[in-house]
Amino acid sequence: MKEIKAIFSNGVWKDNPIYRQILGICSALAVTNLMMNSLVMGIGLMFVTGLSSLTVSLLRHHTPKHIRMMVQTLIISAFVIILDIFLKAYLPEMSKALGPYVGLIITNCIIMGRCEAYAQHNPPILSFIDGVTMGLGYTLVLLFIAFFRELLGFGSLFGIQVLGESFTPWTLMIMPPGAFFMLGIVIWIAKNVFPSPEEEAK
Repeated sequence: MKEIKAIFSNGVWKDNPIYRQILGICSALAVTNLMMNSLVMGIGLMFVTGLSSLTVSLLRHHTPKHIRMMVQTLIISAFVIILDIFLKAYLPEMSKALGPYVGLIITNCIIMGRCEAYAQHNPPILSFIDGVTMGLGYTLVLLFIAFFRELLGFGSLFGIQVLGESFTPWTLMIMPPGAFFMLGIVIWIAKNVFPSPEEEAK
């Protein structure tokens, strides 16, 4: 139980893939102009990361070391294809909105990093939990960024208008510079307001 708590704490907070490891920021910048896009992308990444880590862990004793990276990439690709087919079949509008970024989950360093650093050396259930919690940490940061970008850029949340007609949209927030601006704030807060023990020691 303590190990599961430690995995959850690392994935969501202490070793968050975006503001601690600075991984997966391409999609964090690309899809965070709307909260629904961010939520679907985050759930998709949790699906791929969790099941990829589980599969890599199950096969870790049967995978030759010299081809393990290729095997991991093949496993990740298979789950990304499943996710892409599901979105196109059941959520076609969302699939169009996310565009190529669903397919680019294959290249997301978070997934390969967890497969190599954790799943390759740990039991299947713990590896699955590790993958899901890393995806959850990623999703929470995406939603945090998207909250401010959509609210200030469109005056809405999850597509529901919450600010009145008198509100003047901040066009900058729905443009790429707005994403860089918000991501920079998130990383600054993490590094300076809530530093890790290693950062405090420095």
